[in-house]
Amino acid sequence: MIELNEQEKRLAAKIKRLKESSGSHSPSIFTIAQKLPELQIKVDACFLSNPYATELFLNYLKKDLIDSGKLRDVLEFYPSQNSVIADVIAQYLNIDAENIFIGNGAIEIIQAVLHNFVGKKLIVNIPTFSSYYEFVRADTQVLYFQLLKEKQYALDIERYIKFVKDSKADSIVIINPNNPDGGYINYENLRYILTELKHLSNIILDESFIHFAYENKQYDLVQTEQLFKEFPNLIIIKSMSKDFGIAGIRSGYGIMSKDKVASLLHNGYLWNSSGLSEYFFRLYVQKYFLQEYEKIRKKYISQTQVFYNNLSKIQAIKVYPSMSNFALVELLDKSTSADFVTKMLVKYGIYTRTCNDKIGLDGEFVRIASRTYEENEIISNAMKDLFL
Repeated sequence: MIELNEQEKRLAAKIKRLKESSGSHSPSIFTIAQKLPELQIKVDACFLSNPYATELFLNYLKKDLIDSGKLRDVLEFYPSQNSVIADVIAQYLNIDAENIFIGNGAIEIIQAVLHNFVGKKLIVNIPTFSSYYEFVRADTQVLYFQLLKEKQYALDIERYIKFVKDSKADSIVIINPNNPDGGYINYENLRYILTELKHLSNIILDESFIHFAYENKQYDLVQTEQLFKEFPNLIIIKSMSKDFGIAGIRSGYGIMSKDKVASLLHNGYLWNSSGLSEYFFRLYVQKYFLQEYEKIRKKYISQTQVFYNNLSKIQAIKVYPSMSNFALVELLDKSTSADFVTKMLVKYGIYTRTCNDKIGLDGEFVRIASRTYEENEIISNAMKDLFL
């Protein structure tokens, strides 16, 4: 069982206050460094991004904008309007540009959809990303569908479909892979759910971590965008922050009906992207960039699964199956998640996320993000030292 010394207890109190001020999200590593300068942070295993993709993007940014002197234009002048950037990625996605809404990160799209299109009842699976139940309108009732611990928080599809039909809800949210557990619904089962629930006004499918999921040994990318053409009530939300390691430039897009896109554009989302975000989207559709990205995406998945396997050998914890770049870890030795986060941060310089604010979890849980191979080794060795 993890025990804190007096110095660690004082730091734990400060960390707790920072966490409380951040609501149901974690304070950024920059906030931690500013408010707690006595800490030496070596690895950020709290926030979720592919570090190899960040490096790839930086290489292109340096060559295309910095070395060429074009960065000034990107910073000085307005970026293109929402519909223009949508047109840039439309051909790559094989979706009409009128069905694409560009967001200032996925969170803006989530808010826009919840506030403008969701009606009286919304079903949210728990545990999951809290914004889907925190950002609803005051007149929207949120119904929770509990994912069962005895099924490792995997979605029981038939039980879920019955719950939705019995509830008379107009909208549902499915995050696939789910956050914080990394649970994944394969393409066949997803299509079955969409077929059974085609009567709903909105099916919100958040695929912010889909690039880390796979259904074959080659780790081929799972692509579901074409399901939209079959199911017009489907709203697909995609963050680029995690897959491409660019959370700082706030890029995301949504795929939805033309009338929904037109309604959002009419209500003030004209210039909601930054110049750097537009640069990324124009890079995102280039074949040469995607070929390089695919290599590092598959490399990252392979290393991530090895990382989870190594963690699962530690007897004091349980690592839940994950098809994402993070693992939900249950502490089995009566340690608290808050003490774990503090000890990892203070003793080892590793920032992890407590899940004690996640509704729907039964026990003491933390979420640990996968990083580079070298950083994952640091995390694994620290946890072995902590528990063994």
